[in-house]
Amino acid sequence: MDPEILFSRSQQFGATCGEITLNRPDKGNALTMQMLEHLNSIVSEIEADRELRAVVIRARGRFFCTGGDIEAWGSLSPHEMGRDWILYGINVFERLAALPQPVIAVVSGHALGGGLELAMAADLRIAVKSAKLGSPEVTLGMISGWMGIRRLAELIGVGRAGHLTLLGTPITAEMALNWGLITALADDAGDLERQLNGWLEKLCANAPAAMALTKGILATAHADLRQHHASAAAQALSTEDCKEGVQAFREKRKPVYKNR
Repeated sequence: MDPEILFSRSQQFGATCGEITLNRPDKGNALTMQMLEHLNSIVSEIEADRELRAVVIRARGRFFCTGGDIEAWGSLSPHEMGRDWILYGINVFERLAALPQPVIAVVSGHALGGGLELAMAADLRIAVKSAKLGSPEVTLGMISGWMGIRRLAELIGVGRAGHLTLLGTPITAEMALNWGLITALADDAGDLERQLNGWLEKLCANAPAAMALTKGILATAHADLRQHHASAAAQALSTEDCKEGVQAFREKRKPVYKNR
């Protein structure tokens, strides 16, 4: 059986590019702790490889990523949620975002919750028209914990970030393009690959050091709120409403929230 996250290198446009592939299509590529740990080790490998000029994140199956697997976090204690699940995931995504190489998220299917947070850790995002993007955590009594709320506010503004995170309703890829959540839209899978290759060709022709320095300057706008996010997620998990949201998800019914 193939690993649930794959990493490969290929020669493209006279340079070496890396590709990270989520490979859990039967579960919507939902992220588990094991997948986060594997992603963390891949990031370490990429950090040490000066030959890599660009990195692509993509997925197999209908979904890009449906977020953190509820079976991985739904039974955690609030302390475990904050310390083991939220802080660890934030650190992995922050390391991914801090890579010197440009990172492209190829959203070939729905990107929801932690899946959208993963895509937002990339520098460039392209999505196929049929994809939807959203932060539905509040419908489970949870919050977007892997810095998603902050990244959304930085990318699309506080008002639109509130629209996504408070309503919990996904938006279309076309709306995501208009809002600046993605940077390009593809008609279909073939167009997705064509545009991706165009980006890779340009990135491979650019000076690696200049791109790394540019990323470093852009990163200065991102404040360190890891502890705040971890504390908030732990607090959300401790509510009766979150327990109801998780139970309702497992029982495939509509949750009944009582604000406690």
